[in-house]
Amino acid sequence: MQVRFDKEFTPLCPHCNRALEEVVATRMRHDLGRAYMHSCPHCQKVIGISHRKGFWMG
Repeated sequence: MQVRFDKEFTPLCPHCNRALEEVVATRMRHDLGRAYMHSCPHCQKVIGISHRKGFWMG
């Protein structure tokens, strides 16, 4: 597989189809590390959730 880097590429929101120049990240309560909900700044719908374990968990 080949990876192409493109500085001009702007992703679109899968819900409202507008260009995503930024993404809103909201920290969620989580006991085992950090969890963030990422949403579109235009329609405020959730794009994804990321989770990072604490450093002591590996």
